Formats: sequence, structure tokens, C-alpha cells
Amino acid sequence: MKPIFVLNGPNLNRLGRREPAIYGTTTLEEVEQLCRAASGERPIVFRQTNSEESLINWVHEAIDEGCGIIINPAAFTFTSLALLDALKMFDGPVIEFHISNIHKREPIYHRSYVSMRADAVMAGLGATGYAAAVRCMLDMVAARPAAAMAALPI
Repeated sequence: MKPIFVLNGPNLNRLGRREPAIYGTTTLEEVEQLCRAASGERPIVFRQTNSEESLINWVHEAIDEGCGIIINPAAFTFTSLALLDALKMFDGPVIEFHISNIHKREPIYHRSYVSMRADAVMAGLGATGYAAAVRCMLDMVAARPAAAMAALPI
């Protein structure tokens, strides 16, 4: 069974301590536990990096091994065409996830390159919203025609 990749960008390793008024007090370790609990039998690959290169390499890995990507690219959302290009190569469903409602924040946070590829965008649910993203991804993967899933690289 192919895993769901849950990929997290810069500064998310500081969850629970970073601007708790915006991001809450849930830690990244707790987010990972929520994702694994929500995934049932579906395996999860859960990763965080402060490096754009690593994030892109993990998308490449998901192209070869994953059934879906949930990505919180953090600041790379608004800056990385390279990340967009990598995500465009992925044939499965992609959910762009943000802990805060980026549309209520400063204008610099309103233009997402990742949204140009994402099948769905979830924002403003807090860190515990990751579990909802996993449940949505499970539904999206299940809804894909068997032929489309068989065409995904192994």
C-alpha cells in the first residue's frame, strides 16, 4: 500500500513555541501522531525541513512511491517556483495545508504558487486540522479510478 506523504516546510519544527497566537501550542511531534492516527492502515511518510532542496527531493520521492501529498510548504508557498514544478510532476492528489488562514494575514501571504497545482487547499484549521487533511486525502485516494492509481509509478 503506497503511503501518503505529509511534507512540512521551514520553521514548522518550531510549532508549539513559534508565535502560539497564530500557530497554537501543538508541536510537530503531536501533529505527526494526529496524522498517523487518522490514516488508519494507510502508511504515512511524515517529514519536515528548513531546506527547499530537501522538500523538492521528497516530492520527487513521493512521485515514485506515494499515493498522495499533503504539503505545508510554509514560506516556500509564496516563493518557490521550483516546488511548484516538482508538484506538477506528481500524478496523485495534492492538498496544500496551512495552519493559519493565510487569506486573513498580510498581503504577502495571499499568493500561493502551490495552489496552482493543489487539488484542494485547507487553511485556518489549526495544527489539529492535519488530521482532517489526512482523512480528506484518504477519500481522494479512494475515489481515484483504479486505472489512474495503477499508472502511478511504484
